[in-house]
Amino acid sequence: MLLGTWNLENLYRPGGPFGPKDKAAYEAKLAALAGVVGALDPGVLGVQEVGEPEALADLLEAVGGTWHTALSALPDGRGIRVGVISRTPLEVLADTRAFPPRVRPVQSDDSGAVADGAGRGFLAVETVTEAGPLRVAVAHLKSKLLSYPGDRFFPRDEGERARYGAYALYRRAAEATALRALAEELLAGDGRARDVAVLGDLNDEVRAATTQIPLGPPGSEIGTPGFETPDKGDAARLWDVAPLIPIDRRYSRIDSGRRELIDHILTSHRLVHRVAEAGTGGGPGAEGVLRLPSVGADPAAHRSESGSDHAPVWVRIG
Repeated sequence: MLLGTWNLENLYRPGGPFGPKDKAAYEAKLAALAGVVGALDPGVLGVQEVGEPEALADLLEAVGGTWHTALSALPDGRGIRVGVISRTPLEVLADTRAFPPRVRPVQSDDSGAVADGAGRGFLAVETVTEAGPLRVAVAHLKSKLLSYPGDRFFPRDEGERARYGAYALYRRAAEATALRALAEELLAGDGRARDVAVLGDLNDEVRAATTQIPLGPPGSEIGTPGFETPDKGDAARLWDVAPLIPIDRRYSRIDSGRRELIDHILTSHRLVHRVAEAGTGGGPGAEGVLRLPSVGADPAAHRSESGSDHAPVWVRIG
């Protein structure tokens, strides 16, 4: 089975303020996305930036076959949300944006306004695969791409840039803590006996502090001597599969010309030891350089381009 995650980048029908400007651009986007999903042939795929449920239905119609879908009912201010598509039926376990107890609201702008929950809901589902039950959480954490009052993407000065960078980091850290709390519910005390995966656009790289928070107890990382040595942390730990991705394809987005891996698959102990292969892009057997646009400070610049500015990240479970 192939398990993956993909930010579909503003999946809206045409004509609105965020999606493709016209029908031709929309159809080109759907065709590009459908080609990748068809090549991946995932059993379960977490998706981000679904702007309209109808647009996701259009995409799956273009892919063809039978799909089961679950979408968060908690989009952000632009209407984008996370979801899951699957070849097997899905049961929704949670749809939440709540920070865990003791995590206070965090400052979000110069006015002193606060965020008291994640900007976009986290969705948790369960499905039954040939290997048994699989629990999956999908998330899309606060972006590193900063926006400023008045719908600006460029700061007035360095002081404003620094402050809004800090506000974004506060929010992403609180959201990562909330995601870890949801993961603990799915693990239910023993990842050694449960297949659990956390999927999504975590909006920072592998070693970033906010990406590390959902992993749980440190130690036993892939590629270290501790990986094959059981310990008490295995029950609660999640493993980022990034070290299993070939180094020349270990990125999912290009930011200002620099490759970065900001989309992640985190797996429980029982699941990580059955990962046969991991990668980015078009799935097992795909070769060559990932063809991704380089994003800049203005996310709207890619609005009417086909495909997505992210590559899917996937694992094949043996």
